[in-house]
This record gives sequence, C-alpha cells and structure tokens, in this order.
Amino acid sequence: MVYFKKASFLLSVLLLIFVSAACGAPSASNSSSDEKAGELTVNIGVQQSIWPILLAKEKGWFESEFEKAGAKVNWVEFQSGPSYFEAIASNRLDFGRVGNIPVLAGQGGGIKFEEIATASTGELGDAIIVPKDSPIKTADDLKGKKIAVAKGSSAYGLLYRLLEKEGIKPSELEIIQLQPDEAQPAFETGSVDAWAIWEPYQSIQVINKKAKVIATGKDIGSYSPGFQIVRSEFAKEHPELVELYLKVTEKATRWQNEHKEEAIKIYADLKNTDEEIISRVLENSVPENTPISADIIKEQQITADLLLEQGGLTKKLDVAEVVNNRYIEKVLKEYE
Repeated sequence: MVYFKKASFLLSVLLLIFVSAACGAPSASNSSSDEKAGELTVNIGVQQSIWPILLAKEKGWFESEFEKAGAKVNWVEFQSGPSYFEAIASNRLDFGRVGNIPVLAGQGGGIKFEEIATASTGELGDAIIVPKDSPIKTADDLKGKKIAVAKGSSAYGLLYRLLEKEGIKPSELEIIQLQPDEAQPAFETGSVDAWAIWEPYQSIQVINKKAKVIATGKDIGSYSPGFQIVRSEFAKEHPELVELYLKVTEKATRWQNEHKEEAIKIYADLKNTDEEIISRVLENSVPENTPISADIIKEQQITADLLLEQGGLTKKLDVAEVVNNRYIEKVLKEYE
C-alpha cells in the first residue's frame, strides 16, 4: 500500500530520475536524429489519448510534410507524460503533447525543453471517478479510501488541487500508483475505490461501466492544461521544423473541429470502440493550438507552488521560463 504522503516522495524520485537521465544524455552529435545518412529523423511522441496529433498520424500528414523538408518521422509511443521527459533527456524524443504535471516535473528535473503551444485547457478531460454502485459521492468521502493514479500525470495534479480546495490532508487518503493499463483492472475489480484519470479512459468507464464522476477541473475551478513541447536543442537546430510541427497540428485541429462526425468515426475505428465514447471524449477534451496565455501560466504557477509545498517538487519553479510562444504566434499569423 502506498499512502499519499509517499506520492510526493515518488514524484521527487521521478525528478531525480530526470536529473540522472539529463546528466547521462548523449551530446547533440549523438542524437537519435540521424543526419549522417543525409536524412533527419524527427521523433514525435504519441499516447493513447484522442487528440488531433493521432488523427494527423493516421492520415500521414506529418510524414508527407516533413518529407518535403527532408526529414523522416519516427513515432514513439508512451502510456503517460512523465516518460516523454526521460526520452527528451536522452535525445530520443523531439516533439510531443503532455499534461501539466509532467512538464513541471521535467522542468524541476532540469530537462531542456520548451512549451510551444497550449494543446488544451483540461477542465473536463481529467476526472476522479468511482464505480457505479460506490457510496462515494464527494471528495470528503474519499477519506480512508484507495485511489489509483499515475504518478506525475495531469490527473495526479487534479488530485492535489482537489484535496487543497476541500481541505483534506494527503495523509487521509491511500494512493495506489498505477499506470492506466494496471489501474483499469484494479478499478473494475474493486481493488481500488476511485481512479484519477484522463480521457479516453474516463469516458470508457462512464459509458461502458456506468462509472460516476465526482470531480473535474471545472468543478474545482482549476485548469489541467496540456502543452505541445519540443526538445530545446532540436528547436535551436531546426526552428523551421518546430513551425512545421505546429502547422500540421493546426491543420489536424481545424480538420477535427470542422469534420467532427468523420473524426469520431476515424477515432472509433482506430480505438476499436463505440462512437458514443469518442463523442464524449471530444466534448470533454476540446483541442487547442494556441499561444500559452497569462491565465494558463498563472494556473501552472499555482500548481507548481502547491507541489513544492507538498514536497512533490524539490525547488521553486518559475513556470514561465519554459514558455516560448514565438513559433505558434508566427504560425497562426498565416491563418489571419
């Protein structure tokens, strides 16, 4: 059993892993981007989440556009955000979309990356859910209960903010640190009482298992934003490809918003799931490709300060230091 107070320790350990990975990272000349053969390989991260990047991947838009620029695309799959930063630290990943807590852990661990756009505000995408017959109805009912969450994820941050808002001591909860593939069977068999999770897992449980949502970011007045990120050295060497990445992302985002029904069918086929689930996911997880606003930065700073207070971060962060809006601002000017 892992108590919540140990969760802060685990996030600190995660930071140490990031630092170790950064210290052991190969130099730029040893990057996984293979330019010696005359072709640059661009490594793009992707999760199971339903986002326009997955749509663009299915349609081959990144491959076709990057080929024109003399680059090859390599897709790297992850279960959750923290692993992205280990890959960035070892020069095995150039781009990706991640949630708010992974970027804080990555920044705290000294990983060299930049946030280049807001991918979502995350008000409904993350949630605390309980089984359909659970007596748990409010955050206060979570006291003494077991709750599953992936360490260092955006849902982890939602849990922190919920506890702070409701005045619940972390030690009053029992936290089980599980990745989604482990948490899902634990939740469905009753091994845990609740699950802090993101989309599409949230909607799968709500639609298929009639799970109940007891809290979202909207309920507690908190953002759990998602960000497009780039490895700093890659951006320095290939700024034109950073713009190209955001252009393809913008194309996919606009296409999804303008062809929602077709997008639902594509995602349903990709995930081998019901269109009803995908429809709910898209309602809860509205994609963006916009500059990182002052409000988002403010929310991130609040979350970072809370993590520091709880022991989840080892040093004070200025979250604005990793924000770089110049690429997305330049890209969006072309659509004006």
